[in-house]
Amino acid sequence: MKSFREHLHEQRWDDHRYYHHSLVNQSLHFLSACTFLTAYVLMFKDPALASLLAWTVAMTSRQIGHFFFEPKGYDVANDASHEYKEDVKVGYNLARKWVFMTIWALTPVALWANPTLFGLFDKPAGVMEFLRHLGLVWLALGAGGLVFRVVQLFFVRDVQTGLVWGAKILTDPFNDFKLYRKAPGRLMRGERLDNWATVEAN
Repeated sequence: MKSFREHLHEQRWDDHRYYHHSLVNQSLHFLSACTFLTAYVLMFKDPALASLLAWTVAMTSRQIGHFFFEPKGYDVANDASHEYKEDVKVGYNLARKWVFMTIWALTPVALWANPTLFGLFDKPAGVMEFLRHLGLVWLALGAGGLVFRVVQLFFVRDVQTGLVWGAKILTDPFNDFKLYRKAPGRLMRGERLDNWATVEAN
Protein backbone atom coordinates (compact mmCIF):
# COMPACT_ATOMS: atom_id res chain seq x y z
CA MET A 1 0.00 0.00 0.00
CA LYS A 2 1.32 3.45 -0.94
CA SER A 3 2.21 5.88 1.82
CA PHE A 4 0.06 8.98 2.25
CA ARG A 5 2.79 11.15 0.70
CA GLU A 6 3.23 8.80 -2.29
CA HIS A 7 -0.51 8.68 -2.84
CA LEU A 8 -0.72 12.49 -2.67
CA HIS A 9 2.08 12.81 -5.22
CA GLU A 10 0.30 10.36 -7.53
CA GLN A 11 -3.02 12.23 -7.34
CA ARG A 12 -1.28 15.55 -8.00
CA TRP A 13 0.64 14.15 -10.96
CA ASP A 14 -2.48 12.55 -12.47
CA ASP A 15 -4.38 15.81 -12.04
CA HIS A 16 -1.61 17.78 -13.74
CA ARG A 17 -0.92 15.45 -16.65
CA TYR A 18 -4.59 14.70 -17.40
CA TYR A 19 -6.27 18.06 -16.81
CA HIS A 20 -3.76 20.89 -17.28
CA HIS A 21 -2.49 20.75 -20.86
CA SER A 22 -3.61 24.28 -21.78
CA LEU A 23 -1.42 27.20 -20.72
CA VAL A 24 -4.57 29.32 -20.55
CA ASN A 25 -5.94 26.84 -18.03
CA GLN A 26 -2.63 26.84 -16.14
CA SER A 27 -2.58 30.65 -16.08
CA LEU A 28 -6.12 30.75 -14.73
CA HIS A 29 -5.07 28.21 -12.10
CA PHE A 30 -2.21 30.52 -11.13
CA LEU A 31 -4.71 33.37 -10.71
CA SER A 32 -6.93 31.02 -8.73
CA ALA A 33 -4.04 29.95 -6.50
CA CYS A 34 -3.06 33.55 -5.73
CA THR A 35 -6.67 34.38 -4.88
CA PHE A 36 -7.18 31.27 -2.74
CA LEU A 37 -3.99 32.00 -0.80
CA THR A 38 -5.26 35.53 -0.15
CA ALA A 39 -8.59 34.08 0.96
CA TYR A 40 -6.82 31.64 3.29
CA VAL A 41 -5.16 34.57 5.08
CA LEU A 42 -8.39 36.59 5.11
CA MET A 43 -10.31 33.62 6.52
CA PHE A 44 -8.86 34.25 9.99
CA LYS A 45 -10.22 37.80 10.02
CA ASP A 46 -13.33 37.76 7.84
CA PRO A 47 -14.62 34.34 6.70
CA ALA A 48 -17.57 35.77 4.77
CA LEU A 49 -15.39 38.10 2.69
CA ALA A 50 -12.80 35.35 2.20
CA SER A 51 -15.52 33.05 0.87
CA LEU A 52 -16.86 35.69 -1.52
CA LEU A 53 -13.36 36.25 -2.88
CA ALA A 54 -12.66 32.53 -3.18
CA TRP A 55 -15.89 31.73 -4.98
CA THR A 56 -16.22 34.74 -7.28
CA VAL A 57 -12.58 34.92 -8.41
CA ALA A 58 -10.63 31.80 -7.43
CA MET A 59 -13.22 29.12 -8.10
CA THR A 60 -14.73 30.68 -11.23
CA SER A 61 -11.35 31.30 -12.89
CA ARG A 62 -10.33 27.74 -12.04
CA GLN A 63 -13.43 26.17 -13.55
CA ILE A 64 -13.47 28.44 -16.63
CA GLY A 65 -10.03 27.02 -17.42
CA HIS A 66 -11.33 23.47 -17.26
CA PHE A 67 -14.67 24.02 -19.00
CA PHE A 68 -13.59 26.23 -21.90
CA PHE A 69 -9.83 26.00 -22.49
CA GLU A 70 -8.69 22.49 -21.63
CA PRO A 71 -8.59 20.25 -24.75
CA LYS A 72 -11.27 17.57 -24.83
CA GLY A 73 -9.75 15.50 -27.63
CA TYR A 74 -7.71 12.32 -27.46
CA ASP A 75 -4.73 12.74 -25.13
CA VAL A 76 -1.82 11.28 -27.09
CA ALA A 77 0.72 12.08 -24.36
CA ASN A 78 -1.15 9.90 -21.86
CA ASP A 79 -2.81 7.53 -24.38
CA ALA A 80 -6.22 8.32 -22.90
CA SER A 81 -9.54 9.56 -24.22
CA HIS A 82 -11.42 12.41 -22.59
CA GLU A 83 -14.16 9.93 -21.64
CA TYR A 84 -11.64 7.67 -19.90
CA LYS A 85 -10.19 10.55 -17.91
CA GLU A 86 -13.65 11.68 -16.86
CA ASP A 87 -14.46 8.13 -15.72
CA VAL A 88 -11.34 7.66 -13.58
CA LYS A 89 -11.27 11.19 -12.13
CA VAL A 90 -10.83 10.94 -8.35
CA GLY A 91 -12.43 14.24 -7.44
CA TYR A 92 -15.05 16.27 -9.28
CA ASN A 93 -15.07 15.49 -13.00
CA LEU A 94 -16.74 17.93 -15.42
CA ALA A 95 -20.19 16.39 -14.98
CA ARG A 96 -19.98 16.67 -11.18
CA LYS A 97 -18.57 20.18 -11.50
CA TRP A 98 -21.53 21.27 -13.60
CA VAL A 99 -23.86 20.10 -10.83
CA PHE A 100 -21.79 21.71 -8.08
CA MET A 101 -21.37 25.03 -9.90
CA THR A 102 -25.08 25.11 -10.76
CA ILE A 103 -25.91 24.78 -7.07
CA TRP A 104 -23.43 27.59 -6.37
CA ALA A 105 -25.00 29.84 -9.02
CA LEU A 106 -28.53 29.21 -7.72
CA THR A 107 -27.63 29.91 -4.10
CA PRO A 108 -28.00 33.73 -4.37
CA VAL A 109 -31.47 33.24 -5.89
CA ALA A 110 -32.48 30.95 -3.02
CA LEU A 111 -31.12 33.40 -0.45
CA TRP A 112 -32.89 36.31 -2.16
CA ALA A 113 -36.17 34.35 -2.04
CA ASN A 114 -35.62 33.46 1.62
CA PRO A 115 -33.28 36.13 3.08
CA THR A 116 -33.22 34.65 6.58
CA LEU A 117 -32.60 31.12 5.26
CA PHE A 118 -35.31 29.66 7.45
CA GLY A 119 -34.24 31.69 10.47
CA LEU A 120 -30.51 31.03 10.23
CA PHE A 121 -29.80 34.74 9.60
CA ASP A 122 -31.43 37.99 10.63
CA LYS A 123 -33.11 39.78 7.75
CA PRO A 124 -30.30 41.66 5.96
CA ALA A 125 -30.37 45.43 6.40
CA GLY A 126 -28.87 46.07 2.97
CA VAL A 127 -26.92 44.72 0.04
CA MET A 128 -23.64 44.38 1.94
CA GLU A 129 -25.24 42.34 4.71
CA PHE A 130 -26.94 40.15 2.10
CA LEU A 131 -23.54 39.54 0.47
CA ARG A 132 -21.97 38.66 3.81
CA HIS A 133 -24.74 36.11 4.41
CA LEU A 134 -24.17 34.77 0.89
CA GLY A 135 -20.46 34.44 1.62
CA LEU A 136 -21.20 32.33 4.69
CA VAL A 137 -23.60 30.13 2.72
CA TRP A 138 -20.96 29.67 0.01
CA LEU A 139 -18.41 28.80 2.70
CA ALA A 140 -20.72 26.08 3.97
CA LEU A 141 -21.28 24.87 0.40
CA GLY A 142 -17.54 24.61 -0.23
CA ALA A 143 -16.90 22.77 3.01
CA GLY A 144 -19.89 20.52 2.39
CA GLY A 145 -18.75 19.69 -1.14
CA LEU A 146 -15.30 18.79 0.14
CA VAL A 147 -16.57 16.59 2.98
CA PHE A 148 -19.20 14.95 0.76
CA ARG A 149 -16.68 13.81 -1.85
CA VAL A 150 -14.15 12.69 0.78
CA VAL A 151 -16.76 10.47 2.46
CA GLN A 152 -18.05 9.27 -0.91
CA LEU A 153 -14.51 8.21 -1.83
CA PHE A 154 -14.32 6.19 1.39
CA PHE A 155 -16.99 3.93 -0.13
CA VAL A 156 -16.28 4.02 -3.88
CA ARG A 157 -12.48 3.83 -3.46
CA ASP A 158 -11.00 3.56 0.05
CA VAL A 159 -10.42 5.71 3.14
CA GLN A 160 -6.87 6.72 2.22
CA THR A 161 -7.93 7.86 -1.25
CA GLY A 162 -10.59 10.09 0.29
CA LEU A 163 -8.25 11.59 2.88
CA VAL A 164 -5.49 12.13 0.33
CA TRP A 165 -7.89 13.85 -2.06
CA GLY A 166 -9.13 16.12 0.74
CA ALA A 167 -5.55 17.05 1.63
CA LYS A 168 -4.78 17.64 -2.05
CA ILE A 169 -7.71 20.02 -2.48
CA LEU A 170 -6.79 22.06 0.59
CA THR A 171 -3.14 22.35 -0.46
CA ASP A 172 -3.75 22.80 -4.21
CA PRO A 173 -3.33 26.60 -4.04
CA PHE A 174 0.23 26.21 -2.73
CA ASN A 175 1.06 23.51 -5.29
CA ASP A 176 -0.60 25.35 -8.19
CA PHE A 177 1.20 28.59 -7.34
CA LYS A 178 4.53 26.80 -7.60
CA LEU A 179 3.61 24.63 -10.59
CA TYR A 180 1.93 27.23 -12.81
CA ARG A 181 3.69 30.49 -11.90
CA LYS A 182 5.49 30.57 -15.28
CA ALA A 183 2.38 29.83 -17.35
CA PRO A 184 1.24 33.47 -17.85
CA GLY A 185 4.65 34.46 -19.23
CA ARG A 186 4.74 31.48 -21.59
CA LEU A 187 1.23 32.29 -22.74
CA MET A 188 2.22 35.87 -23.51
CA ARG A 189 5.10 34.54 -25.63
CA GLY A 190 2.59 32.72 -27.83
CA GLU A 191 2.64 29.18 -26.37
CA ARG A 192 -0.71 27.46 -26.00
CA LEU A 193 -0.04 23.92 -24.76
CA ASP A 194 2.50 22.59 -22.31
CA ASN A 195 5.57 21.04 -23.93
CA TRP A 196 4.59 17.46 -23.15
CA ALA A 197 0.89 17.87 -23.95
CA THR A 198 -0.05 16.50 -27.37
CA VAL A 199 -3.78 16.38 -27.98
CA GLU A 200 -5.61 15.35 -31.13
CA ALA A 201 -9.06 16.58 -31.96
CA ASN A 202 -11.90 14.07 -31.91
